[in-house]
Amino acid sequence: MRQGWIVALASVMLVMLVTAVPPASASQSSVLFLSTQLRPIEEAEKMRQSILAGYPGHVEFIPVEPVPFADRVLAETRAGRVMISLVGGVHGDFPALVNAGALQPADDVLSRLADRGFVPAYVELGKLGTPYQQYIPWMQATYIMVASREALKYLPPGANLDSLTYGQLKAWGENLLKATGRRLLGFPAGPKGLMHRFFQGYLYPSYVKSTVTHFRSQEAEAMWKEFTELWAYVNPQSTSYEFMQEPLLAGEVWVAWDHTARLINALRERPQDFVAFPAPIGPKGRGFMPVLTGLGIVKSAPNPEGAASVIEYLTRPDVQLAILREIGGFFPVIQVAMPADLPAGVKLAAEAVAKQSASPNAVPSLLPVGLGVRDGEFNRVFVDTFARIVLRREDVRRVLDQQAEKMRRIMAEAKAPCWPPDEPSTGACPVL
Repeated sequence: MRQGWIVALASVMLVMLVTAVPPASASQSSVLFLSTQLRPIEEAEKMRQSILAGYPGHVEFIPVEPVPFADRVLAETRAGRVMISLVGGVHGDFPALVNAGALQPADDVLSRLADRGFVPAYVELGKLGTPYQQYIPWMQATYIMVASREALKYLPPGANLDSLTYGQLKAWGENLLKATGRRLLGFPAGPKGLMHRFFQGYLYPSYVKSTVTHFRSQEAEAMWKEFTELWAYVNPQSTSYEFMQEPLLAGEVWVAWDHTARLINALRERPQDFVAFPAPIGPKGRGFMPVLTGLGIVKSAPNPEGAASVIEYLTRPDVQLAILREIGGFFPVIQVAMPADLPAGVKLAAEAVAKQSASPNAVPSLLPVGLGVRDGEFNRVFVDTFARIVLRREDVRRVLDQQAEKMRRIMAEAKAPCWPPDEPSTGACPVL
């Protein structure tokens, strides 16, 4: 009850804040750009000081967490006092805005960018199942593996980095432990790490080919038992890691999985010491999660033409490559030749991303879609399942059955239909 009052009070205060701000006082050449992407301070500053520096106008770039992002846009829309013109986010940030009618279709913007050569599948995703273009593809990223070259001599016999299996990854960790006395595999399982994405986009799709529907299946039970065995070779400090580039550079781990943006500094600083390669393969294939980001124009925006102009600028080939050079972990969504002078570390990552997405046994998975404010609870189900099974060694079947109940409630209350790799559903995605 108390939590409900707090949420209600926060909502009232948000609306009061929005309505208290006078209507667009900025000139019509100014564009207020709210984004869930490029939130780390270093990335945000590069966006403002370098990438947007060539835009012939003023852009106020404001990175925010996903929940305030949707709440702020919806609050401004409901209050009829819209200040934001342009929004940027991952695919899963947009359904709540589209369902609320808070976005202006961008078909005319897309038609003016016909020469960009956007990836067709990404353009289709940008429609979000509607007849209209809801967002324009902006950047793409994903999660890959990086290893120290020192670790390569301990690969199990017959193992190839481009076709590594989870069983071989475990054997690799075991070899490293025997040779060095250290647990040298690493994952970002810290409080702000992205370990939940590993379970949602990599482990579950590779073993179960499902994230939601078959969450508690026998295949999932076997998967958790195998991953618990693998964890015996993972550096125990992993539960504090948030960006794997630091422990890689420090030599605390020799083999790591993480988001490209959270690995790129290791590849940039010492490309001669590291290799990058696709995520491992499981019984159902190579699960991986392409992270597509997009740009949308808010309905009743104070400067829709300015927003369209910023979209045109950010999707230019030279600006897409500038994003890759400056940020490093985000790759172009258009057809563009990689320049020969691309930094060696960025090239390593780009090649691993290309191999992973082109894998013949790929099982691509989208970020969670349609959960809105329940997104954090959904992620919590995976993190808590991991903690109970792998770290506390609780009974796998009992934990999966209990956590499945939580997931079933979240899906029902959010009314979120299934997204890949689960089969499409009519209504809330079922948890069997």
